[in-house]
Amino acid sequence: MTSQAESKQAPTKPVMPSGMNHLVLNVYDIEETHKFWTEVIGLKQVGQLAAGLGPNGRVRPKMRFYSGYDEGARRHHDIAFVENANLPPRPKEGWDIYTSPNSINHIAIELPTRDAWLEQLQYMQAIGVKFNRKIDHGMSHSVYVSDPNGYGVELLYELPRENWENDLNAAFNYARERPSEGPEALLDEGEVPKFG
Repeated sequence: MTSQAESKQAPTKPVMPSGMNHLVLNVYDIEETHKFWTEVIGLKQVGQLAAGLGPNGRVRPKMRFYSGYDEGARRHHDIAFVENANLPPRPKEGWDIYTSPNSINHIAIELPTRDAWLEQLQYMQAIGVKFNRKIDHGMSHSVYVSDPNGYGVELLYELPRENWENDLNAAFNYARERPSEGPEALLDEGEVPKFG
């Protein structure tokens, strides 16, 4: 007797995913990382691995899970961090899109609105977070900072979809640098180009 799985023809292309679920990064110090991602970025810790041996008999590393969503969200967590003593030396300088030694170039965190994004920029500047770069992209306005591990972190708000959906490639190629220091770094001119 042939099972249903055996009689069904194999697909000829991959199934389209519904999106990215979460990202897990190795870090130097879990406490330092926790402080940055909760006190600077504003994520909420939603869990951690219990200490001890895992199901495979290996010692579990220190690992914590974070979310930017309220209860009832679709995902259980957005990002997790694993303390890893075997990482190469920390980068000497902050993140830069062209010279980052990390295999992860940057992590993008979306704020829900333009006003929330501006409030977050004001908060970060007030606590002394250095903005490495501030830029208007064709589909978002963004500021880039570095986490304690040297990872680039982009904080952004999305521009209206109708402005970029007709020519996404043109939107990807649009970039306007903005001041990243002083009171000018807290402004958003609100210019929203349309593509296509």
